[in-house]
Amino acid sequence: MEPLNRAPGRRAPALDRRRFLTLSGLAGLGWLTPASHLLARQEEQSRKPAQSIILIWLDGGPSQLETFDPHPDTAIAAGTRAIPTAARGVLLAEGFEGLAEEMGSVALVRSVVGQEGDHERGVCLMKTGYRPDPTAEHPSIGAICCHHLPVGPVEIPRHISILPGQWPSRGGFLGPSYDAFQVGDPKDPLPDVLPPVPEERDARRVRDLEVVERAFASGRAGRVGATFHREAIDRARAMMSSEQLAAFDVSQEPESLRRSYGETPFGRACLAARRLTEVGVRCVEVTLGGWDSHVNNHEIHRDLIRILDPALSALIRDLRERGQLDRTAVLCAGEFGRTPKVNPLGGRDHWPGGFSVALAGGGLRGGVVVGETDPEGVAKPAEPVSVADLHATLLTAVGLDPAIENPSAVGRPIKLSEGRPIAPLF
Repeated sequence: MEPLNRAPGRRAPALDRRRFLTLSGLAGLGWLTPASHLLARQEEQSRKPAQSIILIWLDGGPSQLETFDPHPDTAIAAGTRAIPTAARGVLLAEGFEGLAEEMGSVALVRSVVGQEGDHERGVCLMKTGYRPDPTAEHPSIGAICCHHLPVGPVEIPRHISILPGQWPSRGGFLGPSYDAFQVGDPKDPLPDVLPPVPEERDARRVRDLEVVERAFASGRAGRVGATFHREAIDRARAMMSSEQLAAFDVSQEPESLRRSYGETPFGRACLAARRLTEVGVRCVEVTLGGWDSHVNNHEIHRDLIRILDPALSALIRDLRERGQLDRTAVLCAGEFGRTPKVNPLGGRDHWPGGFSVALAGGGLRGGVVVGETDPEGVAKPAEPVSVADLHATLLTAVGLDPAIENPSAVGRPIKLSEGRPIAPLF
């Protein structure tokens, strides 16, 4: 188990119950004294679940070797360099200098094994925890959280996708009301939120619509009620007048903070994600596309990491400094990794057989690495982690039992996840 580490020059935190248990290693408690057993039980009982998930989605499939699992000075690195981090012995690919400073709050899983090497199918697997199934359209983890966790005083959509790619997160068999609400660059006004007419005329339109709807519902109230049309209108009107819409407006943040995220659509989206989770949004998906590097792999990754690193590191630091990191689980992932071998065009091809993701917050341990890939790119990963295990880990972090079942459209019971939580992260 990787020890917790801190960046040089930082003051060591006090040895409270959590740090004591972390240092002692919760994976094996057999040696603990009775007092330590009591501390362990108290820590388990006192841990509050996270409230939200932020999914940093790297659309196209990033290379593990040029991101979170470099193997410097090996043939498979193909010249990729590595840098040290604040977690002792943990390396990141060159270009992640910002994230390296935050590694005490970040966990890396370097042995994720999927079963899908096609983009659309891989996205489905990573976002739902299940392979595509013609008999059931599985919901994404954000939809599951919105379905099972309390609504709370949230008047805006609780499942949001910023800068969505081709396959944003969906509600699946839970229904389209759990689809992610899609928005673009936070610097632009939200579409279709402000009435296109003066307030008085808008109010008249609402009254006129109510007259029409009452007449239509006469004699068919049951069928009309089953459509939830009235509820949808009420939610939309509440959203249009909600003060929580201000969470999308990143211009309210100090200029220095906005610069730290990066003056890019993705940087602004990550900042908006933090603001949205603060008002109670359950899941925010932020997409950075362009990682499908069949040609010029190294150049593509170098350019995208210049966008990703400042935004991701600022997000983690910002959440921690505001006391929000424990209540917000962050996952940075794509649909699969890239081949250890570089092809004749200087690219890496699709590789679901052993890739990396980064996690932070949500009560998960930071500064640790789970799994290991072969530096020669031949053997299977050590300590393999399934995509279902990742989902079980996030579900557990937000207080949901992965074994809970939902009925599919035909009534078949389906677990939230078939995986098991990754033990070293708790």
